[in-house]
Amino acid sequence: MSDRSLRGMRLGAQSMETESGVEPAPRQRVEYRCEDGEQVFVTFAAEAEIPAVWVSKTGKEAVLVDGEKPVDSSEKPIRTHWDMLLERRTVPELETILQDRLDILRERRGERVKSSK
Repeated sequence: MSDRSLRGMRLGAQSMETESGVEPAPRQRVEYRCEDGEQVFVTFAAEAEIPAVWVSKTGKEAVLVDGEKPVDSSEKPIRTHWDMLLERRTVPELETILQDRLDILRERRGERVKSSK
């Protein structure tokens, strides 16, 4: 019984020991296919929205069979922290700030400070 999905059942109304009176939720089996021909079958609830792309267990991207092909969006790449930092400062400025912070940390530890200014 653990391999079936159940739809709303009242507590104490039916025994969980037997499957009598238990109605499984309606399901649909969907097929995806990778570029190398690998088939991937996924079971969804009947009312679920089916995604156009699915990642298989092997890590490959599979496309819905007989479905709409996913549109490659030409979105801007995600900006990283480093990209945003470079918008505000130049690399020489960042090196100077890094050296200043390292000098402060070394002073706190009681180490000798070598300033390269």
